[in-house]
Amino acid sequence: TSSVFSYREEEQELFVGGTDFVVKLNANNYSVIEVSNSYFLCRPCRNVITVIEKFQDNMFVCGTNGHKPKCWKLVSIVESCEGAGISPLVYTHNCLSLTVDGDLYAAAPLDIEGNSLQFRRKAGKRTKVWMYDRWLSEPTFISASWVKRSEDPDNEKIYIFFREKNSDHSPDADPWISRVARVCKTDEGGSKSFFQNMWTTFLKARLVCGFPDESLYFNRLQDIYVMHADDWRQTRVFALFTSSWNSTAVCIYSIEMIEKIFENSTFKGYAKEIPTPRPGTCVSNSKSLPRATVNVVKDHPEMVDWVHSLHSKAPFYVSNYNYTKIVVDRVQGADQQVYNVLLLATGKPRSICADLICTFQTLQSS
Repeated sequence: TSSVFSYREEEQELFVGGTDFVVKLNANNYSVIEVSNSYFLCRPCRNVITVIEKFQDNMFVCGTNGHKPKCWKLVSIVESCEGAGISPLVYTHNCLSLTVDGDLYAAAPLDIEGNSLQFRRKAGKRTKVWMYDRWLSEPTFISASWVKRSEDPDNEKIYIFFREKNSDHSPDADPWISRVARVCKTDEGGSKSFFQNMWTTFLKARLVCGFPDESLYFNRLQDIYVMHADDWRQTRVFALFTSSWNSTAVCIYSIEMIEKIFENSTFKGYAKEIPTPRPGTCVSNSKSLPRATVNVVKDHPEMVDWVHSLHSKAPFYVSNYNYTKIVVDRVQGADQQVYNVLLLATGKPRSICADLICTFQTLQSS
């Protein structure tokens, strides 16, 4: 089985979910504050906890619940609700969750075979919205992140990082393509007559990590760490990739660079004049978007241009170890300078003490 973690920084509390239980720990000394298991028991079945999120000022827990996903809101009286589309039916299936401004977003299969996997807005004050089936090909979702814009909240977006099966099946083609997609926080879906409850702002682009001069790429996205900045343009995305030749690479992207691709690239397979407003633009009322704009999103959501890393000629870091997880910490050195430090871990036991890689001053200014 696996464990899921949720850290509440303000309260200095760490929630850990396993099979049929959730434990709340004091994050300062890891002493147990509370053990909750009576709510989550599923006898004779197993309830593997897959989601723990802070949602509407409460902790929101979801689990497989014997192939009948269920969620619980941890208030004074524990409330339960259906968890389909939030927790997978099988704990090994791909899933992710994210809370944004009082809304819950999630990706989880809707059946025991792992089908109908897509990124949805599942609960909260805004309309429930989901994806058009043709947008993705057997995706594996890696991470989702809300990037705030204090000066322009109506233009805030949610970025989704994933890999999907390559439509090019030639022998030389990599079976996977790594992607970044985005949707507007204000997206409420289309009108009642067209694209109702579907994302009207969904766009996707290819993430490139490798040696472009040699046409050598790390194509399989494994993990993401987003380092937020006060200026949203400076927010950094640290992406961990693996390759077909069993090497690992770290590439770094800025949200500003990602946005430039979505705002300026042409649309793959679309040769007509780009309608106004441009497809993917955040508007106050998505239900009023012209059909011409929504049609481009519906049929041509992929960008022609690729998203290159800040160090475009080569990855920031390359290793022969098979890393699967990445975290970035900011630490003060003996010289009083603040440095970014990459922590990389493999999937093997006893690898929690990950390889320590010192970053450079150029990383802070790039």
